[in-house]
Amino acid sequence: MEVVKQYYDEEAEREWQRLANPYSQVEYKTTLHLIEKYFPKNGHVLDIGSGPGRYSLALLKQGYQVSLLDLSKRELAIAKDQIEMAGLKAENYYCQSALELEGFKDNSFDGLLIMGPMYHLHEEADRLHILREAKRIVKDEGIILIAYINTWGALKASLYEFPESFLDKEHFERYINGDLKFSEEESFTQTYFTTPPKALEEIEKSGLQLVSYAGAESYISGMHVELSNLANYMPEVYANYVEKACEYAELPQYRDATEHVVMIVKKEI
Repeated sequence: MEVVKQYYDEEAEREWQRLANPYSQVEYKTTLHLIEKYFPKNGHVLDIGSGPGRYSLALLKQGYQVSLLDLSKRELAIAKDQIEMAGLKAENYYCQSALELEGFKDNSFDGLLIMGPMYHLHEEADRLHILREAKRIVKDEGIILIAYINTWGALKASLYEFPESFLDKEHFERYINGDLKFSEEESFTQTYFTTPPKALEEIEKSGLQLVSYAGAESYISGMHVELSNLANYMPEVYANYVEKACEYAELPQYRDATEHVVMIVKKEI
């Protein structure tokens, strides 16, 4: 994980800004919508792969007790600054990998967020290790949100973000099949892209029970330019689109074709 750690240490400030642009706000607000819909109304939350703490900050504002875990010391420092500037206090900050959850007691948390680690782990054994540890440390009535990068949605977004990759026509088929493992030379850092069916298979193998799943960008996935223009020139209409994106994120006709897919799961009891 050293390659991933180095990337996030170097890009920590950019990562804080990432969820603030008009397009990424859809991902952010959809995730908050899912938290509000499925999480217990209060309790202890562990934000695994917290980054600079945008979700943790939102949860603290809602009255949850929140601990942050991230492998980047710089990301956690930004999170701590932002939380303290808001007059809030997190329970703990853990600078460690998501693969290192053994120190947490069984049934410790009412909710877990795993909103980044699955983006970077090439080996299924590592991803299953995190899922099984999450199952162990969440309470019986608790909820876990798990995000994956979805190749089907990434293919759509590639037209805006990285079309040069598709000079090779075989690359299209790779995105349809999923299970893509990119090195730091091939992507923004070491990354793992999958498909919703493959992610669902991992959830089943881990022994977690699926509650629902959603496409974080919903029906406006890939529309970077259009949303930015709408936010600038018709902000009220932009707000309506984002509100409905959150509402429609779990609809089958949209959720499988977004860059980020969010699994809502619980412990089988």
